[in-house]
Amino acid sequence: MRTIHAATLGLALLAATGCGTDASTASKAPSPSATSAAAPTSSPSPSPTPTPDPVFTVGHAWAFEGTIGAEQVSGNAAVLGYRHKVRSVGSAADESGTAGYVWAALDVKVCSDKGTFVATDQPWTLTYADGARIAPSSTTFDDFPKPAFPFETTLTAGKCVKGNIVFAVPDNPRPSTAAYAPNGLATPREWDISKL
Repeated sequence: MRTIHAATLGLALLAATGCGTDASTASKAPSPSATSAAAPTSSPSPSPTPTPDPVFTVGHAWAFEGTIGAEQVSGNAAVLGYRHKVRSVGSAADESGTAGYVWAALDVKVCSDKGTFVATDQPWTLTYADGARIAPSSTTFDDFPKPAFPFETTLTAGKCVKGNIVFAVPDNPRPSTAAYAPNGLATPREWDISKL
């Protein structure tokens, strides 16, 4: 059931990232002079270098839109905060099986502006400068930061879900970004948490 719901939101985001055409790359009908059989006299121009996706600041809401089946959906996702070394009765080192691990909490919010979709904690990860990524903890303790972001919840138009997602992370180094990568989104969206 988790996979089906995660894919549902992914379809919406896939549609959002796949719609529209950049006028500079759209194919155009050849001009009359371009239909001659003469060989080109100059070498082709180099392909433009793609612009990297921005890394958002904490609090910035990234908007998305698309379709799920025949339903139009739109919404937004945001990282609202990050806390390192969250105290708990449970040990992050025990969960991870690695000494020196601590708990961290990522405060996030996902909203539906139009349509119905399922939001889950699974697309969120913490990323590190060396390329490592850490998924949310599969463990929960009563003293983890509240409110907790639910494992999954259905959002309808005008509704939001906000809460903390807890991770077992190394005490050092600290993560550089929080990434949101639901199924179907080609490029994860990232928020800079390096200074929090």
